[in-house]
Amino acid sequence: MRMQHRWIGAMALGSFMMSSAMALPAFGGDVLTEVLREKGVISKEDWIRIEADREKQTSEYGEKKKSKDTPAIPFWSKKGFGFETEDGNWRTSLQWRFQGRFTYPERGDPDSAEDFGATTAGDNPEATFELRRVRMKIGGHGHKPWIKYYFEVDLQSTASSGGSAGSTRVIDWRIDLAKYKEFTIRVGQWKINYNRERVDSSGKQTFVERSIVNSVFTIDRQVGVLAMGRLFPGKVYDVNYYIGVFTGSGRGEANDDDSMMYMARIQWNIFGRELKWSQSDVEYHEQPTANLAFGGYTNIGKCTRWSSSGCGTLVQTRSIGGSFTLDSTAVDSQFRTEGLVEEFAMKWKGLAIQHEFHWKQVKDAGKPVTTGSSGSAFAVPSKTNLMGSYTQVGYFPHYLIPVVPKPLEVAFRYAFVDPNVGASNDTLREYTMAFNWFFAGHRNKLTADFSHLSLDMPMSAAITEQRGRLQWDVSF
Repeated sequence: MRMQHRWIGAMALGSFMMSSAMALPAFGGDVLTEVLREKGVISKEDWIRIEADREKQTSEYGEKKKSKDTPAIPFWSKKGFGFETEDGNWRTSLQWRFQGRFTYPERGDPDSAEDFGATTAGDNPEATFELRRVRMKIGGHGHKPWIKYYFEVDLQSTASSGGSAGSTRVIDWRIDLAKYKEFTIRVGQWKINYNRERVDSSGKQTFVERSIVNSVFTIDRQVGVLAMGRLFPGKVYDVNYYIGVFTGSGRGEANDDDSMMYMARIQWNIFGRELKWSQSDVEYHEQPTANLAFGGYTNIGKCTRWSSSGCGTLVQTRSIGGSFTLDSTAVDSQFRTEGLVEEFAMKWKGLAIQHEFHWKQVKDAGKPVTTGSSGSAFAVPSKTNLMGSYTQVGYFPHYLIPVVPKPLEVAFRYAFVDPNVGASNDTLREYTMAFNWFFAGHRNKLTADFSHLSLDMPMSAAITEQRGRLQWDVSF
């Protein structure tokens, strides 16, 4: 029995020494394998195999060679859970996002007398729970750290989010060639970098939803190519620029003619510091950070407005104002739509200010209309100018009154839309108060807002409506 124990011990010691020999550097491994060979623990054939394997795994300088297929290392960041290779050339992160909402009495923004319940055909109040957004986000880089990609899938779209209930759709897909900060090329489909309110993620908003200005003036998601960059960082004349060419047909749509949408934006970073595309000063900027921006676009086609559902029409039977009526029978190249935006945003010590002023013009060349027995055709051209603006202010009162809980933010927004500058008494207005409680910044927050909405009427006093919304937004 004693001999058996000694044999087992010798075998265990031999196995340990062999594994140690393979793990140590070449010079240490040579000594161990020689000792093992002299003691008769390993044979000459085993020694030759060990030496041959060591030569395969080490370079001429005694360093361990790296495998061509480097292992992926798991990680977690603010962008979710993911993997990255040891050499840093490949990285993928996956994030899930949930946004649940309760609204009363309207899910969206009322924009007509009917929506306000001022007509016999007015809609009934609605108390609604809904999954407003359920998203899967996949992003990272491949081949090189500066070849970046991003996809976003909407898993539970709704009518109010621009889709069919329960449908799944890819809303964003893009690739950035970002080797140089001064010049980056982006191709794909995404929310075009035209105005801050739309580009700011719905998960990084101060309010439950964007203002009434958004649906009228945004150019939303488009397919195309964009050149962008930052010049003179840290200087007084620190600027970002964006110049792009797009189909002009919106999300998931092919171009309907041979014309393209052209867009440009210039952004001055006033204090030499760039402001991220997000709202509320949850980061607490010790130094004032602000930007002043101007943008413009032009497009020819049958689209006069854009949303998450793609190409749309600006004025319909239930909409506000307008000297013309658009419908699904619009023809290719019928409308020239142009827009301009002025924008200001600032964050400083818990204070966040954001403002935009929009101007938009729609020129209708007129559809050919056949009339009379002769079948003659004619078109009636028209032109309509639209104007809108919003200003919002958010603040964490804890920084002024320490007894107030630190996660609480209070905000107010005023917005208006004039759908036809040439007409009077048709302006839509919004007054909204919001309260945010941040559990983990924008990645986990509870938002409640309350709105007073009004619509001017040509022959009577303005009609009004009040709306309340409660929302939980969380990213995993």
